[in-house]
Amino acid sequence: MGRSVNDSVTSYLLSLIILHKTITFLTLIIIRNVFEHQISIVALVYSVRDTKRIDFKTKKSDSTKSLLIKSEQLLRIEDHDFAMRPGFGGSAIPVGIDVQVESIDSISEVNMDFTMTLYLRHYWQDDRLAFPSSNNKSRTFDARLVKKIWVPDVFFVHSKRSFIHDTTMENIMLRVYPDGNILYSVRITVTALCSMDFSRFPLDTQNCSLELESYAYNENDLMLYWKNGNDSLRTDEIALSQFFIEEFHPSFGLAFYSSTGWYNRLYINFILRRHIFFFMLQTYFPTMLMVMLSWVSFWIDRRAVPARVSLGITTVLTMSTIITGVSASMPQVSYVKAVDIYLWASFLFVFLSVIEYAAVNYFTTVEEMKKLQKGKLPVSYDATQAMAYDGCFHDDIDVSPFPELPTTPSTTRTIPPRASSTEPPPTEGTRLWRKRSVGKNIRFIMSNSYMIDSYSRIIFPLAYLLFNIIYWCIYS
Repeated sequence: MGRSVNDSVTSYLLSLIILHKTITFLTLIIIRNVFEHQISIVALVYSVRDTKRIDFKTKKSDSTKSLLIKSEQLLRIEDHDFAMRPGFGGSAIPVGIDVQVESIDSISEVNMDFTMTLYLRHYWQDDRLAFPSSNNKSRTFDARLVKKIWVPDVFFVHSKRSFIHDTTMENIMLRVYPDGNILYSVRITVTALCSMDFSRFPLDTQNCSLELESYAYNENDLMLYWKNGNDSLRTDEIALSQFFIEEFHPSFGLAFYSSTGWYNRLYINFILRRHIFFFMLQTYFPTMLMVMLSWVSFWIDRRAVPARVSLGITTVLTMSTIITGVSASMPQVSYVKAVDIYLWASFLFVFLSVIEYAAVNYFTTVEEMKKLQKGKLPVSYDATQAMAYDGCFHDDIDVSPFPELPTTPSTTRTIPPRASSTEPPPTEGTRLWRKRSVGKNIRFIMSNSYMIDSYSRIIFPLAYLLFNIIYWCIYS
């Protein structure tokens, strides 16, 4: 019995020892976990403190991030009705304008318009957007805030197309100053009408203008003006392919509409003078060469029918092609242009050279027929011999020289005796003039058709030279 009691006590002591070791082990694990957790908390606290210190420094250096309220709340946008203009019911609000022309992209004579890219800047004051500021610095915004406030409704008069550039964002800038002054800038490309006068084309000068005006507000509500006078219009270095830009200047005026009244209108005026060198190469020089080429026929034998006719027809068709090409690139206006006068006058010279050969050929034929009828040509003369001199090669025609005319008493020229005259003989140093009527001169030239070519070699170049002198003196 004593042995059983000892065994019970021994097992109980072993159980206590095992329980003590287990409790000690668990206590050590808990203490270690608590210590590690405290270290993490301390590190997190220090990290947050450092982050707050960095954010504080950043906010101090960037004033735009130091605002604790939204821009809409700063400008009190929700407190006002921006559908109404500033100072509604009072005097007209002044809106200053200045423009910087970036480029003139194209000028179309056919459509009578031009395309221009520019920076349009508006200046006005809206007390509703004033905000407190200790450093008196402005705030700059993009297009998202523009849609929530009032801006001037300026549009381009006589514009066909226009758009605001939107790459990579809409090219709109809004700058608000603490006292309520506002700068609103937009980058725009506009295509507008330009009424051109082509009566002196291509030696012309065109006056074009881009007009700005408020669409809804007349002069009682909105007053447009150039902010810096003549300095309100600035241009970059602009180079055009066909024009010189002689002048850029702003101006001001009023426009009246019978239903709505008077409106302020601003003008961007510019004067364009056309480059002439391109048209000299493409139109004038080729035309001159065609006219001079038509004169070559005056030096070709009058019996060379195919050569002279083909040369004349070629020059006429070439002139027609030049006239058609110039007309296709121009608007269909109802008046005569300077280039039309030159082209059609040159065409007339070319056409007259063809008519001149027709006259020479006709008179030559008539002259030969008369001689044949009067018997002045030999009986053995064949008309095919004359036709053989047409400049072509003939295998079946034997071209032999004309036989000499026999000398007969009928062909012998007798000089009648001079009748006695009571007129005194001419003194030494005087010249005898043989007067001949116009009709006789014409008949003389008709009977000697080769003289028409001789006169044409001088008359045609002199007449064309005189025409050019008069033309360039008038239009240049």
